[in-house]
Amino acid sequence: MLTLIKKKEKGFTLIELMIVVAIIGILAAIAIPNFLRYQAKAKQAEAKGQMGAMYTSQVTYHLENDTYAASFSALDFASAGSTRYSYAMQGADSISFSIGASANIDGDATIDLWYIGEDKIMSNATNDVTS
Repeated sequence: MLTLIKKKEKGFTLIELMIVVAIIGILAAIAIPNFLRYQAKAKQAEAKGQMGAMYTSQVTYHLENDTYAASFSALDFASAGSTRYSYAMQGADSISFSIGASANIDGDATIDLWYIGEDKIMSNATNDVTS
């Protein structure tokens, strides 16, 4: 008896390819929002770092002059490079100061707002990352 050996076809079936595409789609749907959130948190690190440096400059200025500086030029403070955030001195006298930072870091309608004062408490009044 003569048996015919059928050559096995190599490749993937359409069903197998569709399953792989569906799995990749599900993984992307989970990973992309998390990546965007981590990217926005990394952008917030700029505000934290800059405001920490501004706080240190204010404390140094206060030790030398017995009052807090009313402007960044009085502090002789300049940000290195370009910044995403806009910084503002919101009040300074002999006993207190407040510095604010604002930016739209993810392109939506919410503005990210940060504040720091003489007590070194940094607060995030409006968090653009969770919105």
